[in-house]
Amino acid sequence: MLENHPALLRTAIFTGVLLFFLIWELLSPYRPNSVSKVKRWLINLGMTGFNTVVLGLIFGAAPLMLAAYVTKNQIGALNALAAPYWLKVLLALMFMDFMLWVWHLLNHEVPLLWRFHRVHHTDLDMDVSTATRFHLGELGISALIKLALIYLLGLDVLMVLLFESLVVATAQFHHSSLKVPAWFENIWYVLFVPPSMHRVHHSVKIRERNTNYGTIFSLWDRFMGTLLTAVDQAGIRIGVGGHFEEKKLNLPQLLVMPFTRYVR
Repeated sequence: MLENHPALLRTAIFTGVLLFFLIWELLSPYRPNSVSKVKRWLINLGMTGFNTVVLGLIFGAAPLMLAAYVTKNQIGALNALAAPYWLKVLLALMFMDFMLWVWHLLNHEVPLLWRFHRVHHTDLDMDVSTATRFHLGELGISALIKLALIYLLGLDVLMVLLFESLVVATAQFHHSSLKVPAWFENIWYVLFVPPSMHRVHHSVKIRERNTNYGTIFSLWDRFMGTLLTAVDQAGIRIGVGGHFEEKKLNLPQLLVMPFTRYVR
């Protein structure tokens, strides 16, 4: 069973999807690189490795252990709900994704949270590796929120693994620098988040950046009035104002960035 090998499952999904989109980007990139792709990958994946080690030491397998505990003891809203299992899984995925949408919105609107989240947005190009570029502080807080949601909802191990896997795969897809056919994106974004939609979110223009917060589903942006698609894709500049010097965006600078001068 998948739940017996969670670390192997996560590694396989992360690595497999990452390599798939990397090869696709290299064969058919959406736009030329403005800085060295190799250097950016070393920085972004270096941050991922650092985060994985530290978060592993702090949290370990806590989410799955908690999921097993609440399931065994029938704790949480879903365990009290008389409904088919497939419906519980669907409700769990949709609610967790909506909470992720809310968390993402707060990371842009709350100054303290933006200090950490801007690390993600300071990438000067946007590709599949950008999906791994998050500050340890942001990931640590989000891990605590996830634990609280697992307990309150009563998520089981399969729900947690499925949600985490979908978040990884969809985030890597919509961060990728891919030439995706317009007809596919038009269909995909009815329910989900295509690269063009999330590319707007990485615009240096604040009015464009503060839109399109979705991760798995595009529904929340549509319902909450934060969906923006009428943007000239070729004119989007990726990054955050005040953080355009490549030499100041190495791993050490990114780790201390939340504690430096506030930049909106």
